[in-house]
Amino acid sequence: MTRLHNDPDAFAQEALEGFAAAHAERVRAVPGGVVRRGGPTAGQVAVVIGGGSGHYPAFTGLVGRGLAHGAAVGEVFASPSAHRVQQVARVANGGAGVLLAYGNYAGDVLHFGEAAQRLTAEGIEARTLAVTDDVASGPPHEAHRRRGVAGDLVVFKAAAAAAESGASLAEVARIAGHANARTRTFGLAFSGCTLPGAADPLFQVPDGRMAVGLGIHGEPGIAEEAAPSADEAAERLVARLLAELPDGVQSAAGQRVGLLLNGLGALTHDELFIVYRRVAELLAAAGVEVVDPEVGELCTSFDMAGLSLTLVWLDAELEALWRAPADAPALRRGSLPAPPTGGADGGNQVAVTPTAPDARAPIPPATRDSRHLAGRVVDTLDDIARALDEHADELGRIDAVAGDGDHGIGMRHGSAGALAAARAALAAGAGAGTVLSEAADGWSDRAGGTSGALWGVILRALGAALGDTERATPTVAAAGATDAAEAVMRLGGAAVGDKTMVDALVPFADTLRAAAERGEPLDNAWREAAAAATEAAARTADLLPRAGRARTHAGKSLGTPDAGAHSLGLVVRTAHQRLFRPAQASGGKLTDTLPRS
Repeated sequence: MTRLHNDPDAFAQEALEGFAAAHAERVRAVPGGVVRRGGPTAGQVAVVIGGGSGHYPAFTGLVGRGLAHGAAVGEVFASPSAHRVQQVARVANGGAGVLLAYGNYAGDVLHFGEAAQRLTAEGIEARTLAVTDDVASGPPHEAHRRRGVAGDLVVFKAAAAAAESGASLAEVARIAGHANARTRTFGLAFSGCTLPGAADPLFQVPDGRMAVGLGIHGEPGIAEEAAPSADEAAERLVARLLAELPDGVQSAAGQRVGLLLNGLGALTHDELFIVYRRVAELLAAAGVEVVDPEVGELCTSFDMAGLSLTLVWLDAELEALWRAPADAPALRRGSLPAPPTGGADGGNQVAVTPTAPDARAPIPPATRDSRHLAGRVVDTLDDIARALDEHADELGRIDAVAGDGDHGIGMRHGSAGALAAARAALAAGAGAGTVLSEAADGWSDRAGGTSGALWGVILRALGAALGDTERATPTVAAAGATDAAEAVMRLGGAAVGDKTMVDALVPFADTLRAAAERGEPLDNAWREAAAAATEAAARTADLLPRAGRARTHAGKSLGTPDAGAHSLGLVVRTAHQRLFRPAQASGGKLTDTLPRS
């Protein structure tokens, strides 16, 4: 378990602050993460990596000369928001463009992709690369859907070494893709990890058993087997990776590989070396030569007792990049010339203005009625945040059945971020539409992850439909809900029946629209829609997931509702209870009900 922490909700931020203080000679903290100390190098492509907290040395420990130029980090096991990625990339940019590289998880894909669009729109050329090295999370013909695990390091290093040599953005992106295509990882675990403040691990492995093909976010393995000896574990790992060679490698014999034997948090280095002893013997017997192996903790999952083996099948290009010098807090290899100015970065430095919080756009004018409604929206967000905090453990348990168990944490963080942003907008005189728009950014930025991105979309769509002059009529509310459902399906790529939030959101929007068309008052229309969403969420227990992280463990989720659909039902029910309750004291003022027509 994670024994030392203060407020569990502050764990990721406090860990980041401590890391930056401990490695101040190599990195500096910026909003959203860290960058190399000394500023970017003029004319050099910046490689910006990132993902959720809880995996050290991924991702912050891989920032330094010869490795990443910056790392954006999210909350525990949650991707950083697009805003955080954008902030880090701006500071890391040396004028030659930015490659954003990350593990292939839905939240990371959404947020890094949006960040790339934002950067490009402001004149910084950006490309993305999702690492897909985990062979347990999909068959070879669906390699594009595999997760990124410890093989992230291989891809990040290849891309960064290419950037260090002066390669263009297009060339750095090509090399990153080439390294990804030739990298494979397979893992085993003997216990699950326990998140800060949690009482129990995200999954349990019975005594004398091991989980095969686990995920680094605490996702359970795809199978259970008898716990092996160290040699048997090595044999299991090597056999699986030799069974799938990348395109262009006809036989393992005669090949050269880069290797990572990675501990996931609780195994000692001595245990890893015992396993590596047998791994080296097996690869030599297969005619494979290992080049510059790395054995240790390279991508962890808190206190998970497990390990993974990564092989990158080298060609001349990749071998040079794999062996290139690096000087990062968690990986130091070879020697680099001393920085000419005494800073930690070499080359011609770009002057960087100290990063300040983004200037906020001015608050648009709003009608008196809209500002009044904005106050009720804030009160509703307050109730939603309280409800999600109360149900966070339950949502985490539902999510942990086939996912990583972080949904409750993400919803709690996101709703708290939305509430804080909405309160600030209300204090500045915003109308209801702007309050919802600001809440959308607050939710997305604080939660990160898939749920953060999608709830940001939902609140933004509702705010756009309402604006700062409209009354909250059934027609306006239905239009906003319909736009939200369409935007979520477009962004997330899920449809009804895939066992996602969409399975509750679409019935909510459809029922609200139908009730509005019948002329129902908003109170009745919302009540019907909330009931439809709740019933649809419960029915997801009978579905097998076809999208999202739970797809890898589809069979395990049967009989359990989707966490995202379940939490959406909770949110819309809570919203109805607040919006349409009789006037009462709230926060020192009277809160009126919404108009009922």
